[in-house]
Amino acid sequence: METETQLMLAVIFGSIGLGFFTYGKRQKANIPLWSGVALLGFPYFISNTLMMIIIGLMLVSLPYFLRR
Repeated sequence: METETQLMLAVIFGSIGLGFFTYGKRQKANIPLWSGVALLGFPYFISNTLMMIIIGLMLVSLPYFLRR
């Protein structure tokens, strides 16, 4: 993590990911489960702040658009 912004974004997306993960695990729903896993892990691999925001928002909105 280079900046405080990236650290704060990682905490925000990680907490949303933890919520998606627990929801997907309890409801046995695959899309929120794997979206939560991706939200928990992707900040470790992305070092650009703008890309982190774009990818994070895409992963947060994924369960909404792929509902069954």
